[in-house]
Amino acid sequence: MRRTRTEPEQPVRKRRLKTKPVLAVLGILLAGNLLWFTLWMTKDGGSVKSAGTGEQVASVGKETVTHEEWVAAMEERVGREALRELVNQKVMEAAAEEYGIKVTDDEIDLEIAMLRAGGEGTGELTGEPLRRQVKSRLILEKVLTKDVIIEDEAVEDYYRKNESLYDVKPSYRTAAIILQDQSEAEKALGELESGSSFEALARERSIDRVSGSLGGELGYISESSENVDPAIVKAVSGMKAGETAGPIALADGTVALVKVTDAAEGRLFKYKEVKDQIRRELAIEQLPQSVTPEAFWEEFGAEWIYGKE
Repeated sequence: MRRTRTEPEQPVRKRRLKTKPVLAVLGILLAGNLLWFTLWMTKDGGSVKSAGTGEQVASVGKETVTHEEWVAAMEERVGREALRELVNQKVMEAAAEEYGIKVTDDEIDLEIAMLRAGGEGTGELTGEPLRRQVKSRLILEKVLTKDVIIEDEAVEDYYRKNESLYDVKPSYRTAAIILQDQSEAEKALGELESGSSFEALARERSIDRVSGSLGGELGYISESSENVDPAIVKAVSGMKAGETAGPIALADGTVALVKVTDAAEGRLFKYKEVKDQIRRELAIEQLPQSVTPEAFWEEFGAEWIYGKE
């Protein structure tokens, strides 16, 4: 059995910084919806089906669901925000070129590591789609803070007081099936052992509607995760991608089966690697109000089918 570790008290600054990963996750989820929407809309080498084909995509008895109805429903649910995310990314690319702003791979790596370490997850995106979303946010932050001066002493002082924040622990992208009791967990475990898909079973059986609708997705969790049952955190620690564990008794009396789909190694970021990130964070705190990419739409001539923003 693994020993239970007592989580140290977090610095006030660390708690405040967690608001930024939450905001980033919202954008990531929107981009994830766009990816899902696009994949299902494409056919024959990537050409999008045109509306008006009348093609049947589903049926219920004698009633049919046409391709047009399907597309209209998806557009209504996710189309507007998915398009907004795309436009924002293009606007930020234009801003980077206009203001001579560069975002390096190391900066993106740091931000993704901090997202994972924040215990809030990174949503549905991974790989290049995730890196593009993070890059877009970094460009916005650099544009907003390019004229804000932060003294070196302030940056160094912050790092000394919060060095543990940059000691990023190993994190595990985790999916979970939450079940009512041990009996239900044993039944679900038997289905998994018989070859059932973990993601499909999560959608079908999990009593947690939020994660269940995402195939059990909890995002990346680590020992610093605050919104995940400690028993799940303990169970996934040390697991490898593709491994499953459970049944696991949870604090509220329910039982979980968990699966790790990716594992990220821990890393201690030194001062020279994070000083620019800290400087940017401190500069953002000095801004009189929050600003979104939409504030730059007019400057860079952004237009979309929904009219004026």
